[in-house]
Amino acid sequence: MARVSDEELHQLASEVGDALRARGWMLATAESCTGGWVGQLLTSLPGSSAWYERGFITYANVAKQEMLGVSAATLEIFGAVSEETAQAMAVGALAHSHAQAALAISGIAGPGGGTPQKPVGLVCYGWALADGTRMSSTCRLDGDREEIRSRAVAAALRGLAELIAS
Repeated sequence: MARVSDEELHQLASEVGDALRARGWMLATAESCTGGWVGQLLTSLPGSSAWYERGFITYANVAKQEMLGVSAATLEIFGAVSEETAQAMAVGALAHSHAQAALAISGIAGPGGGTPQKPVGLVCYGWALADGTRMSSTCRLDGDREEIRSRAVAAALRGLAELIAS
C-alpha cells in the first residue's frame, strides 16, 4: 500500500477548510503520532488563517496532560492510544483555544511500539464541536510508518468533514 497522495490530502484539507469557513468556525488540532502533519497540511493552504486557529503536538503523555488537560487517570486506565484519550485531547484542544471544532489523533505508527493488544497501525481519533457534539473512532492501518501516518491524517480530516456536515 502507498501513502495517501499529497493531492488527496490537499483536497481533503481544502474541503474541510471550505466547510469551516462556510460556518465561520475555527479549528484546533491535537496530534500525537502524526506529529503536526495535519497542522502543516492545513497551513499550507492560502487563507487558512481564516479557519485554522492552532495546533497542539502532544507526543508525550505529560504534554497531553499539561497542554490539553487529559487526566492521568484516563491515560492510566485506557492508555495514550485509546478513543477515550483521543476524545479528551479533542475536548482539551477546544478548551485551550478559541476554536469551535477540534480533531485529535493518537496512535502507534511503528515500526516498533506495538503490543498484541495495541498493534502497530492502531490509530484512535477524537472530534469535538463547541456545541458539545463528540465523535470518536479507532482503526487499524496497514503499511510502514509514513503510510500509517498519511492515512491517519486523511481519516482525521474525513471524520471532521463528516462531523461538520451532520
